[in-house]
Amino acid sequence: MPLTRIEAGCDIAAVQRSSPLEALETRMLLMHALDLTRVQLITQSERKLNAGEAQRFTTLLQRREAGEPIAYIVGQREFFGLPFRVTKDVLIPRPETELLVELALQLQRTPLNSRVLDLGTGSGAIAIAIAHSRADLQVSALDVSPAALDVAQHNAAHILSIGGNALRLLQSDWYDVLQADEQFALIVANPPYIVAGDAHLGQGDLRFEPISALTDHADGLSALRTIVDGAASHLMVGGWLLMEHGFDQAAAVRALLVAQGFQQVQSWQDLAGIERVTGGIRPLKII
Repeated sequence: MPLTRIEAGCDIAAVQRSSPLEALETRMLLMHALDLTRVQLITQSERKLNAGEAQRFTTLLQRREAGEPIAYIVGQREFFGLPFRVTKDVLIPRPETELLVELALQLQRTPLNSRVLDLGTGSGAIAIAIAHSRADLQVSALDVSPAALDVAQHNAAHILSIGGNALRLLQSDWYDVLQADEQFALIVANPPYIVAGDAHLGQGDLRFEPISALTDHADGLSALRTIVDGAASHLMVGGWLLMEHGFDQAAAVRALLVAQGFQQVQSWQDLAGIERVTGGIRPLKII
């Protein structure tokens, strides 16, 4: 099927009526192509697109028709009420991951000035949302990808400049860059957990996202094992470890924590009723 082309001279209302995309996606692409707000899009509905505008919108429209995620096309995605820049170097922040932030804030009410660690930060969404909500927390975020850290640095500079604490960003393969005795009151992570060869990797938005941020190229649990094992050195006694995981991995992740002696091990459901986050408290002694 040939891709859609918008001709110069069409007005905004006509473009919205003729677009093959959902109405919301069409509005988002028009706002981006024409540099208009939602209100301006409504009040200027009879405005006709010139040749340059028609070409810009056509390019965006065809990228979406080819399956590219809206977030990559417009370069932004909202997460926890905050605007995050996203590129193809990072995962697109998803609503279900907001559960991880909510739990972190709930479980880290006291004491003040506690240290928090986000492993595999990507765009920085989790760490920045926590730092923005709790200026008293000292938040560190690690990622092995320099390109991802560039995106996280951009987001931290723009979002935390209007509220929240400074964010420490470091390049690291999980815990490697940390000092041996460096500990945190809370560790959070949304690691790659899709099993190698899973059919979903070739479907939808996942086709365009960085593969190493999606899958561990193994059984889907290898990164989670590394995180649990490293917590013995870097999580304070009584501190929480919280990890996002796949829809069918909750029992396996609970088993990893129990095997290491974690206490109060439990899983929490996202808004879809799926066990999405699992965590536990570090006891006095890790097995």
